Amino acid sequence: MPQFSANLGFLWPDFSLADAIRAAKFAGFHAVECHFPYNEPIDEVRQSLDQTGFTMLGLNTIRGPSNAGMAALPDSVPEARAAIDQAFHYGSQIHALNVHVMAGKSTGEGAEKIYLDNLKYASDIAAKNNMSVLIEPLNPSDMPGYFLRDTVHACELLETLNLANVKLMFDIYHVGRTEGQVVERFNSCLPQIGHVQFASVPDRGPPGRGEIDFESIFNAIDQSGWSQPLGAEYKINGSTEDTLGWMQPFKQDERQ
Repeated sequence: MPQFSANLGFLWPDFSLADAIRAAKFAGFHAVECHFPYNEPIDEVRQSLDQTGFTMLGLNTIRGPSNAGMAALPDSVPEARAAIDQAFHYGSQIHALNVHVMAGKSTGEGAEKIYLDNLKYASDIAAKNNMSVLIEPLNPSDMPGYFLRDTVHACELLETLNLANVKLMFDIYHVGRTEGQVVERFNSCLPQIGHVQFASVPDRGPPGRGEIDFESIFNAIDQSGWSQPLGAEYKINGSTEDTLGWMQPFKQDERQ
């Protein structure tokens, strides 16, 4: 049976990160993840994680001037590496598992070389902190011009890198928008996946509406042997609690 992580970049957006962690625990999640926690007091976040027993599954490098990351921007190497340093410094102090190194908007061989070099740099820092690096393709409707186009592109780069601690963030929403065939793409990418996220397609809302059959997808992921919590990274309109009805069948299964 799948378990779920609350992405606190989107859920409980009006709460401090420490309070959002506690809210996620009360709501029945099994872990948490976030986007850009850098203005949140580390001690308060760490205390909340300790109180709830939660693991922080991941955080992102900052978006930078392009609002999309910097790791694949040939003219921004110092800034990209400073962002990587910042993310691992913060993440290591809250015992986070992963850093999503955002690529930025770029294209071409020069961008690819810089991106791979920056991922190697991130991999070295991750290894020193017992953490991992994630890369994530973003769909062109939401993020036109983003360097990572799709999971095929991402997996090709991961094969080139061949680094055990650099993995794919498989986002069902982005895959559904760009590639379709979510289960087939998941199974194809499985050896390279480090984390899974989800939201409905095409509106990026909670599961239970739109084009995605989440019951089938969650069952397929469960049957694959994947055992880590799946990240609920969907947008809300109003109260987070009002969007959590999709969790009820899984809570009932836990009680049986």
